Amino acid sequence: MKKIFGILGLLVAVFALTWIIEPKFASAYNLQNIIRWTSLFGIISIGVAFVIITGGIDLSIGSLIGLVGCTITLLLADNYSIPAALAIVMALSLAIGLLHGLLITRIGLQPFVVTLCGLLFYRGFARWLTHDQVQGFGSSYEGLRHLAIGKIPLTDSFSIPIPFFILVFLGIIAALFLNRTIWGRYLLALGRNEEAARYSGIQIERMKILAYVICSGTAGLGGILFALDVNSVQPAAQGNFYELYAIAAAVLGGCSLRGGEGSILGVIIGAAVMRVLYNAINILGIPTQLEFAIIGAVILIGVIADELIRRMAANRRVARES
Repeated sequence: MKKIFGILGLLVAVFALTWIIEPKFASAYNLQNIIRWTSLFGIISIGVAFVIITGGIDLSIGSLIGLVGCTITLLLADNYSIPAALAIVMALSLAIGLLHGLLITRIGLQPFVVTLCGLLFYRGFARWLTHDQVQGFGSSYEGLRHLAIGKIPLTDSFSIPIPFFILVFLGIIAALFLNRTIWGRYLLALGRNEEAARYSGIQIERMKILAYVICSGTAGLGGILFALDVNSVQPAAQGNFYELYAIAAAVLGGCSLRGGEGSILGVIIGAAVMRVLYNAINILGIPTQLEFAIIGAVILIGVIADELIRRMAANRRVARES
């Protein structure tokens, strides 16, 4: 809980500072934009959190988002029904997660290597599949696009984007799964000590596979929503660096890269920090070339602060016990 308060404090500080410097930052239009993009990135961040909790990593998320976006546009262009197209791309995403899990658990490959190869393969395959041409939905699927760009009015000037409700629903399910089910406890135990989990009778291979399936499944859902949001897909660019944003949001939100720690609420707040930072850079007129430098510096400061607080807490516990 302390980590959640820490990242929430960072979010409030960045938001307030930007608002003071540029009052337009808190305009209804800009807030709706932040909420929508936070929701989209929060969805994929929840998935990667499950992998990080097990002590793994998934670098293929961005390329999978691009592949899913390309695939669904091609399927709809070939006159597949909307339910069929959605089912196919989600099945593809889950199958990719299963493949990652099997390569890691059955063959013994490192998660970094497996997902790095996936990052390269899925991007290249998407570009080959589309002949590197931009794909679009056109004007025939406005109802479907409502999932990504639709809004529910609260006042005359402010509305809540539909992706926010998708994020809330997914976040509740993920939090209940992680904290209230035996499988969630297995995932946390696996991340803390894999050997101890194995000797406790936990099927660690199955749990790792489950984590990668969840991660790819949320990436597939995110791929659909990102494509619908922009109404077109550039095979070479769609989803680029999104895996880094997702991993950063998870780490900022309290997921330890060592495994065994994580909070879904913290991950969502971490995603909000990332998007508020990105929006602040743009609205304050800071050169976009500094975007990654600023975001990287903030993430580093946050992680260093978290590590220092953790060490101080550990030292206090040792002092009390001695």
